[in-house]
Amino acid sequence: MNDRQLFESYQRGLKRERKIVLTWQLTILIAFFTIWEAASRLYWIDPLLFSSPSKVIHLLAVRIGNGSLITHLQITLFETIIGFIIGTIGGVIIATALWSSARFAKVMDPYLVVFNAMPKVALGPILIVALGPGYLSIIAMGFIISVIVTTLVVFSAFNEVDPNYEKVLRSFGATRWQCFREAIFPAAMPAMISTLKVNVGLSWVGVIVGEYLVSKQGLGYLIIYGFQVFDFTLVMASLVIIAILAAIMYKLVEKLERWLIKNRNI
Repeated sequence: MNDRQLFESYQRGLKRERKIVLTWQLTILIAFFTIWEAASRLYWIDPLLFSSPSKVIHLLAVRIGNGSLITHLQITLFETIIGFIIGTIGGVIIATALWSSARFAKVMDPYLVVFNAMPKVALGPILIVALGPGYLSIIAMGFIISVIVTTLVVFSAFNEVDPNYEKVLRSFGATRWQCFREAIFPAAMPAMISTLKVNVGLSWVGVIVGEYLVSKQGLGYLIIYGFQVFDFTLVMASLVIIAILAAIMYKLVEKLERWLIKNRNI
């Protein structure tokens, strides 16, 4: 068997593995909703509290049809994407600043650890008072929850890059910034992509928590409103939408990861 045949066999193996994984994912998803529906209809669970997929789908169809859900969805999605972007970019910038100065990194290390351990939800009321009860405070909550994790992960990735890369570049007269641009940053790219995947979930958490506290619109508001009026179908419908949107964002990050790795290897 020549090299081309080996490569084609390898590609077929990858495609087969992806199909198997996708089949199992769909099977688990269908089984979950099937068991949920059956448990609700047979009163294995309380249908008032946990609702059922059929009720959730009916509610979504009604609210999407009359347009009452679209506004809430757009607002939450906008806030999440903005919080995700600025949290990721801010974390990379701070990590770069820490890497550029060992002294600065040592000074900031205990503060980063303490701030990472601090419950960010406790900062919600302060953000609302400081920034006002609007989009800005909600986006800031998403930013705060994701930026420290991004900073710590990316900074650790910078430090774990083989120091011989920098030594070789230094031997050719490269500056510290040139070493960072040509070796450190590209080598840490996989860790940064992994951080993006984590930030998808963190951004949703931050925005939903912010909407719990202050918003009169958005999916977080719908969840709180559903609890207040005992409309748990609305609560479950909002959670289903959040899960779908988070999964879509995660898949987009995966596509970005494959694109970056492909172009990095060219």
